[in-house]
Amino acid sequence: MPSDLDILAYILTFTTYGTWLHGDERGSVDEAHSTYGSPYAPASPDREDAMREMIRWPPFNLDAKARGVVDRTIREVCEHREWNLKALNVRTNHVHVVLWAPVSATKVLSDLKAWCTRRLREAGCVEPKREVWTEGGSKRKLHTKQGVNNACEYTRTGQGADLPME
Repeated sequence: MPSDLDILAYILTFTTYGTWLHGDERGSVDEAHSTYGSPYAPASPDREDAMREMIRWPPFNLDAKARGVVDRTIREVCEHREWNLKALNVRTNHVHVVLWAPVSATKVLSDLKAWCTRRLREAGCVEPKREVWTEGGSKRKLHTKQGVNNACEYTRTGQGADLPME
Protein backbone atom coordinates (compact mmCIF):
# COMPACT_ATOMS: atom_id res chain seq x y z
CA MET A 1 0.00 0.00 0.00
CA PRO A 2 1.57 3.33 -1.04
CA SER A 3 2.15 5.94 1.64
CA ASP A 4 1.34 9.64 1.51
CA LEU A 5 5.05 10.23 0.91
CA ASP A 6 4.60 8.53 -2.47
CA ILE A 7 1.88 10.91 -3.73
CA LEU A 8 2.73 12.18 -7.21
CA ALA A 9 -0.46 14.25 -7.61
CA TYR A 10 -4.04 14.64 -6.58
CA ILE A 11 -7.11 14.56 -8.79
CA LEU A 12 -9.65 16.84 -7.17
CA THR A 13 -13.25 17.14 -8.25
CA PHE A 14 -15.75 19.54 -6.81
CA THR A 15 -19.30 20.22 -7.88
CA THR A 16 -21.46 23.30 -7.98
CA TYR A 17 -24.13 23.59 -5.35
CA GLY A 18 -27.16 21.37 -5.77
CA THR A 19 -26.23 19.93 -9.18
CA TRP A 20 -24.75 16.52 -8.33
CA LEU A 21 -26.10 14.99 -5.16
CA HIS A 22 -25.07 11.74 -3.47
CA GLY A 23 -27.32 9.02 -4.81
CA ASP A 24 -27.37 10.54 -8.32
CA GLU A 25 -27.48 7.93 -11.11
CA ARG A 26 -24.10 9.22 -12.40
CA GLY A 27 -22.54 8.05 -9.14
CA SER A 28 -20.63 10.13 -6.63
CA VAL A 29 -17.56 9.98 -4.42
CA ASP A 30 -18.01 9.66 -0.68
CA GLU A 31 -15.75 8.46 2.13
CA ALA A 32 -16.36 4.81 1.23
CA HIS A 33 -15.69 5.38 -2.49
CA SER A 34 -12.71 7.73 -2.58
CA THR A 35 -9.76 5.67 -3.84
CA TYR A 36 -8.69 6.55 -7.39
CA GLY A 37 -9.94 3.90 -9.78
CA SER A 38 -12.48 2.52 -7.33
CA PRO A 39 -16.18 2.44 -8.21
CA TYR A 40 -18.37 5.43 -7.43
CA ALA A 41 -21.05 5.29 -4.75
CA PRO A 42 -24.03 3.57 -6.35
CA ALA A 43 -27.20 5.30 -7.44
CA SER A 44 -29.80 5.56 -4.71
CA PRO A 45 -33.01 7.52 -5.32
CA ASP A 46 -33.70 7.56 -1.57
CA ARG A 47 -30.28 9.04 -0.79
CA GLU A 48 -30.63 11.59 -3.59
CA ASP A 49 -34.09 12.62 -2.32
CA ALA A 50 -32.73 13.00 1.22
CA MET A 51 -29.89 15.17 -0.09
CA ARG A 52 -32.31 17.29 -2.15
CA GLU A 53 -34.40 18.00 0.95
CA MET A 54 -31.32 19.46 2.65
CA ILE A 55 -30.42 22.05 0.00
CA ARG A 56 -31.30 25.68 0.74
CA TRP A 57 -30.59 27.30 -2.63
CA PRO A 58 -31.47 26.50 -6.23
CA PRO A 59 -28.77 24.56 -8.10
CA PHE A 60 -25.89 26.75 -9.31
CA ASN A 61 -24.36 26.29 -12.77
CA LEU A 62 -21.27 27.99 -14.17
CA ASP A 63 -21.91 29.98 -17.35
CA ALA A 64 -19.13 30.97 -19.79
CA LYS A 65 -18.12 34.02 -17.73
CA ALA A 66 -18.07 32.07 -14.46
CA ARG A 67 -16.09 29.20 -16.04
CA GLY A 68 -13.48 31.70 -17.19
CA VAL A 69 -13.26 33.20 -13.70
CA VAL A 70 -12.83 29.76 -12.11
CA ASP A 71 -10.24 28.65 -14.69
CA ARG A 72 -8.15 31.82 -14.27
CA THR A 73 -8.42 31.73 -10.49
CA ILE A 74 -7.23 28.14 -10.19
CA ARG A 75 -4.29 28.84 -12.48
CA GLU A 76 -3.36 31.98 -10.50
CA VAL A 77 -3.58 30.22 -7.12
CA CYS A 78 -1.45 27.33 -8.36
CA GLU A 79 1.16 29.68 -9.78
CA HIS A 80 1.23 31.86 -6.64
CA ARG A 81 1.53 28.86 -4.29
CA GLU A 82 3.94 27.04 -6.60
CA TRP A 83 1.61 24.09 -6.93
CA ASN A 84 2.25 22.06 -10.09
CA LEU A 85 -0.98 22.20 -12.11
CA LYS A 86 -1.06 19.29 -14.51
CA ALA A 87 -4.63 19.41 -15.90
CA LEU A 88 -7.77 21.48 -15.39
CA ASN A 89 -11.28 21.31 -16.80
CA VAL A 90 -14.07 23.63 -15.66
CA ARG A 91 -17.51 22.37 -16.59
CA THR A 92 -20.99 23.80 -16.00
CA ASN A 93 -21.54 21.81 -12.81
CA HIS A 94 -18.12 20.57 -11.72
CA VAL A 95 -14.38 21.15 -11.85
CA HIS A 96 -11.57 18.61 -12.26
CA VAL A 97 -8.04 19.56 -11.20
CA VAL A 98 -4.93 17.40 -11.35
CA LEU A 99 -1.99 18.87 -9.46
CA TRP A 100 0.86 18.28 -7.09
CA ALA A 101 1.13 20.38 -3.93
CA PRO A 102 3.24 20.00 -0.79
CA VAL A 103 0.11 20.30 1.34
CA SER A 104 -2.89 18.05 1.93
CA ALA A 105 -5.58 17.56 -0.70
CA THR A 106 -8.08 18.90 1.83
CA LYS A 107 -6.13 22.19 2.09
CA VAL A 108 -5.80 22.49 -1.69
CA LEU A 109 -9.50 21.83 -2.26
CA SER A 110 -10.55 24.27 0.45
CA ASP A 111 -8.24 27.01 -0.84
CA LEU A 112 -9.28 26.60 -4.48
CA LYS A 113 -12.99 26.69 -3.64
CA ALA A 114 -12.57 29.73 -1.38
CA TRP A 115 -10.58 31.72 -3.94
CA CYS A 116 -12.94 30.77 -6.77
CA THR A 117 -15.94 31.85 -4.69
CA ARG A 118 -14.29 35.17 -3.87
CA ARG A 119 -13.45 35.84 -7.52
CA LEU A 120 -16.93 34.78 -8.71
CA ARG A 121 -18.49 37.28 -6.28
CA GLU A 122 -16.09 40.05 -7.35
CA ALA A 123 -16.96 39.39 -11.00
CA GLY A 124 -20.70 39.57 -10.29
CA CYS A 125 -21.27 35.93 -11.23
CA VAL A 126 -22.90 35.05 -7.92
CA GLU A 127 -24.70 37.08 -5.30
CA PRO A 128 -23.28 37.53 -1.80
CA LYS A 129 -23.88 34.73 0.70
CA ARG A 130 -25.22 32.31 -1.95
CA GLU A 131 -23.77 28.81 -1.82
CA VAL A 132 -21.56 28.12 -4.84
CA TRP A 133 -20.04 24.69 -4.20
CA THR A 134 -21.22 21.42 -2.76
CA GLU A 135 -19.66 20.69 0.62
CA GLY A 136 -16.42 18.74 0.32
CA GLY A 137 -15.33 17.14 -2.91
CA SER A 138 -13.39 14.20 -4.25
CA LYS A 139 -9.71 14.12 -3.22
CA ARG A 140 -8.01 11.15 -4.81
CA LYS A 141 -4.29 10.52 -4.34
CA LEU A 142 -2.26 9.41 -7.33
CA HIS A 143 0.78 7.24 -6.60
CA THR A 144 1.99 6.20 -10.06
CA LYS A 145 3.02 8.02 -13.23
CA GLN A 146 0.41 6.02 -15.14
CA GLY A 147 -2.25 7.08 -12.63
CA VAL A 148 -1.27 10.73 -13.09
CA ASN A 149 -1.29 10.34 -16.88
CA ASN A 150 -4.70 8.65 -16.78
CA ALA A 151 -6.14 11.35 -14.53
CA CYS A 152 -4.77 14.10 -16.80
CA GLU A 153 -6.18 12.41 -19.89
CA TYR A 154 -9.56 11.96 -18.22
CA THR A 155 -9.57 15.58 -17.10
CA ARG A 156 -8.58 16.97 -20.50
CA THR A 157 -10.53 14.72 -22.87
CA GLY A 158 -12.98 12.63 -20.88
CA GLN A 159 -15.43 15.43 -20.15
CA GLY A 160 -16.93 16.03 -23.57
CA ALA A 161 -16.36 18.97 -25.88
CA ASP A 162 -14.54 22.04 -24.59
CA LEU A 163 -16.91 24.65 -23.24
CA PRO A 164 -16.62 28.36 -24.06
CA MET A 165 -15.15 30.70 -21.46
CA GLU A 166 -15.06 34.44 -21.21
